[in-house]
Amino acid sequence: MGPGPINADPRVLRAMSAQLVGQYDPAMTAYMDETQALYREVFQTENEQTMLIDGTSRAGIEAALVSLIEPGDRVLVPVFGRFGHLLVEIAGRCGAEVHTIEVEWGQVFPTSVIVEAIERVKPALLAVVHGDTSTTVAQPLDGLAEVCARHGVLFYTDVTASLAGNTFRTDELGLDAVTAGLQKCLGGPSGSSPVTFSPRAVEAIERRRSIEAGIRAEGDAVSAHPIRSNYFDLAMVFDYWGPRRLNHHTEATSMLYGARECARLLVEEGVDDAVARHALHGGAMLEGLRGLGLEVFGDTAHKMNNVTAVVIPDGVDGDAVRGELLDDFGIEIGTSFGPLHGKVWRVGTMGYNARRDTVLTTLAALEAVLRRAGAPITAGGGVGAAYDVYADAGRGAGAGAGAADAAGAADSADAAGGAV
Repeated sequence: MGPGPINADPRVLRAMSAQLVGQYDPAMTAYMDETQALYREVFQTENEQTMLIDGTSRAGIEAALVSLIEPGDRVLVPVFGRFGHLLVEIAGRCGAEVHTIEVEWGQVFPTSVIVEAIERVKPALLAVVHGDTSTTVAQPLDGLAEVCARHGVLFYTDVTASLAGNTFRTDELGLDAVTAGLQKCLGGPSGSSPVTFSPRAVEAIERRRSIEAGIRAEGDAVSAHPIRSNYFDLAMVFDYWGPRRLNHHTEATSMLYGARECARLLVEEGVDDAVARHALHGGAMLEGLRGLGLEVFGDTAHKMNNVTAVVIPDGVDGDAVRGELLDDFGIEIGTSFGPLHGKVWRVGTMGYNARRDTVLTTLAALEAVLRRAGAPITAGGGVGAAYDVYADAGRGAGAGAGAADAAGAADSADAAGGAV
């Protein structure tokens, strides 16, 4: 119940246990095509170049940035948490001239501030984290695409922490490049990074196309200034996933099975219904933590549905509480990074764990541990406040969520019992 990774859905784990097949077996290429179509629905996009990058979510980020950024390009990064700093780090290693704007952790930027920075810096690329789990807030992206298009700026965002748990529609937002991971709201393990690229981004990448010797065919492009990574060279990866089936690398077959099942689960549930589920259970967790008497950190008007940060009470050893929750109850919650390390806990309700039983159990366990630590906790306040949220959701509106919770609990019991 931390900021991720979370417990993978049992269906995903079962899918990953399937036998391997060759990467050019017709079954595998069919799985690849199906996975691309599924992730177009997940990302809410028509982009042809929608696929997986083999590696954790950071692999997707690096693939996007190293393929889009040419040495010397200006890149603008609005930083409002740890993962904005990561984009700065990676862009700098790509040889970019990186410009930043910063806001206090826990807050977001008014759109006007980002617009002013675009007009002042005139970057080739705007790189923004959508939801930053280090602070638990999500940066609004509406209204930026028009400004980027007017100034010839490519628009990239990392949605690892927010995709499938918060409203996000790639094409409506006018994004050129989006990267994600499985280990949060998508309910899978880390190790595969879904990505999508607009035609404008594809055009920028194709200008740097350079096919390596050994797989190069007559007429293939060879550039004097190629993309500075072979593994993350998206021009070649596009051909790997496309009809040409370029032999670029060996597909991480089990991860593809898992990523495909994550998308199948989400599409079956319905993307909007999944967001509503995260909003319901995340809202119950938020009010439950408040009901215990804990102070919520950050701008709650822009808080992600799937993770809540609370201030560690004075006199309480935050790491000791986390350790006791894990040792005695088998429940993990997170701390944070940098200026927030040791000052807040981050409690997640995401993916397979965005369920009523996990919310109520976590709140009850946290109350018990905090009482033992001597914190002034409202007895029964956490579970009671969460129950109030569920009651307010209404019996009719909550019926679907209750059914999903019941199914999830059954799967959880199966997994605990060793069922395969």
